[in-house]
Amino acid sequence: LEILRPKKFLFTSSTSVYAQNDGSWVSEESPAEPLVETGKILREAEALVLQHRGIVARLSGIYGQGRSMLLRKFLDGSAVIEEQERHINQIHCDDAAAAICFLLNSAAAHGIYNITDDAPATQRECYGWLAAHFQKPLPPTGSADTERKRGVTNKRISNARLRALGWRPQFSSMREALAKGLGTGA
Repeated sequence: LEILRPKKFLFTSSTSVYAQNDGSWVSEESPAEPLVETGKILREAEALVLQHRGIVARLSGIYGQGRSMLLRKFLDGSAVIEEQERHINQIHCDDAAAAICFLLNSAAAHGIYNITDDAPATQRECYGWLAAHFQKPLPPTGSADTERKRGVTNKRISNARLRALGWRPQFSSMREALAKGLGTGA
């Protein structure tokens, strides 16, 4: 960054840097104190970007056009609805790309932004939408996978700061994308 001195720099990070596990709402001002190594590395990179007056875009779970962990697990039969209710935060890949372009083109953008849809949903709701869309039964209920790459979290991510700049997602939730036949490519 010191050598290139770009006019504008945007780093794509992850909402996995928030370790909250109590279902609370999380904004850019919330503590981002990840418990897993990948999250700690992301926070170090974010700090470097912010020191150089860059933009940090924290993306939630991306789905659509060949990308969706929930869909892949649902279709391959490995999905489990965890006994403890857990909120899932997602963003359609087209909305994620549009948000990044929006931030790069905004003269007012600076600091950290959460890129996520408007409607955090429970894991049960997400699998319910998939079950209805594909006309298949809900996955079984079971224990949480505590060895997940990004750790076990349960939070609801707010996109209010990004929306305050004027950005709006095309799909307010995975439900809307499924209704349009999008987000179904595993």
